[in-house]
Amino acid sequence: MIPVTSWTPDGETTSPVSEEAVITAIATVFDPEIPVNIYELGLIYAVEIAANNDVKVEMTLTAPACPSAQELPEMVRDAVAQISGVGDVTVDTVWDPPWDPSRMSEEARLSLNMF
Repeated sequence: MIPVTSWTPDGETTSPVSEEAVITAIATVFDPEIPVNIYELGLIYAVEIAANNDVKVEMTLTAPACPSAQELPEMVRDAVAQISGVGDVTVDTVWDPPWDPSRMSEEARLSLNMF
């Protein structure tokens, strides 16, 4: 589990799940065919964290016929579920707007030599 804790004079307390923790977890997921994590590829469209720490992620794929279409959302769900304090995790695959290379971060473009 990825701990989400803080310290007070009374000891350790569990903090609400942060967007940063969710993004860090998502960034551990790589498309098996592309050596860049899916967050830097621009495949994550939205992250919503409810008051009860349930997390909803909206993501897309590089193409509808992506060979990893079944496994990538599950990998995202599993990565986010490892964060301490997270409730239910929902990952929805969306197709609108369609993904295109302009969604990639500069780091991803450099890694893939796509200037």
